[in-house]
Amino acid sequence: MASSFPTGGFGAGPNIDGIWQAMEQFRSRFEKQTGTRAGRGEVRTAVLALLAEEPMHGYQIIHEIEERSGGSWKPSAGSVYPTLQLLADEGLISAEESNGRKIYSLTEEGREAVADADTTAPWESAGGAAGHGHAALPKAGIELAQAAAQVGRTGTPEQIQQAVTVLDDARRRLYSILAQD
Repeated sequence: MASSFPTGGFGAGPNIDGIWQAMEQFRSRFEKQTGTRAGRGEVRTAVLALLAEEPMHGYQIIHEIEERSGGSWKPSAGSVYPTLQLLADEGLISAEESNGRKIYSLTEEGREAVADADTTAPWESAGGAAGHGHAALPKAGIELAQAAAQVGRTGTPEQIQQAVTVLDDARRRLYSILAQD
């Protein structure tokens, strides 16, 4: 099978600049973004799901969403606190002052709304806990690209060809995962 890399080998001459550029594009596309925007209603769904488990204060909610999404989603205070106020206005949650912080909890009406809703928490639909699902894949890809670039910079022609073979095999194996039923 033909190589996936330009003629002249993985580390030959000016092609190494193209590899670095591709790696930077890959990294910028997938690296973690603080405050990543979520779809409409996801903050609301996440807040209700967390408060169904236990009462929490606002920053605890933000931290818990970030943890459960594996770091791929960290809502801003500017999206969480207005959502909390809206939920309070709707009578779904209440707030009590404790040690200088507002602790939010579901009201009876809020518990009924959560029980009636047929939705999953946003972090569950996005792949699950830290280290699993969507957040882990880009990180693994970036680390693979960095290793390939290192081989391209410092490897012998034989090592570079071995790396090309490994990468071609990895690509085929990834596509075979998608082909499974």
